Amino acid sequence: MHIEVDLDLCQGHAVCQDEAPEVFTVPKNDKVQLLRVDPGADLAAVRDAVRYCPTQALSLVDDDQ
Repeated sequence: MHIEVDLDLCQGHAVCQDEAPEVFTVPKNDKVQLLRVDPGADLAAVRDAVRYCPTQALSLVDDDQ
């Protein structure tokens, strides 16, 4: 499983950073940056970040499909 970001949709709200700061960072007045693409042990927090992203810019992709 890995994380994908659509930077065209991201508006820098930083909800993802609030939910999973070990995985996402949002520099001031910028768009999300992934600290790693594999959610690893932070999977639950990453799922919350994906769920609560106001622009739906984040997704989790199953590598097995």
